[in-house]
Amino acid sequence: MENWWLYIVIGFCCGIFGASFGVGSGIILVPVLAILFSFPQKSAQGMSLAVMVPLALMGAWRYYQNPDIEIRLGVVLFLSIGAVVGAFLGAKIAGMLPAHILRKLFAIFLIAAAVKMLFFSPGKKPPPKEPLSEINMPEKGPN
Repeated sequence: MENWWLYIVIGFCCGIFGASFGVGSGIILVPVLAILFSFPQKSAQGMSLAVMVPLALMGAWRYYQNPDIEIRLGVVLFLSIGAVVGAFLGAKIAGMLPAHILRKLFAIFLIAAAVKMLFFSPGKKPPPKEPLSEINMPEKGPN
């Protein structure tokens, strides 16, 4: 593996970018691995997902340690449940799609996200402040 030092530099840049902007490393890594290193699209996506685990854990921990940033663990729990199921199905779908179609869909997703962020302002309404026990949890009663 003659490019090990270059992988470390790219990983370092992904870590800074991902944690600074709260995005997964896939936005950078998939194009870099596919275009610069000529990895097949599916391999680039798989490696990017594997890198996201340590990147996301470290970034989330640093955000959680900041007293000025509210991290709602109940929301994280419910998002994680959905994300794990979605990742299982998404990887299955990606495995079934031809690589050239997957690459085009990924590019369309990046363009759509960029256009939305550039031209459409986010809503001003903050999310509701609900404790975990009030988020559509069934009430316990005498049975």
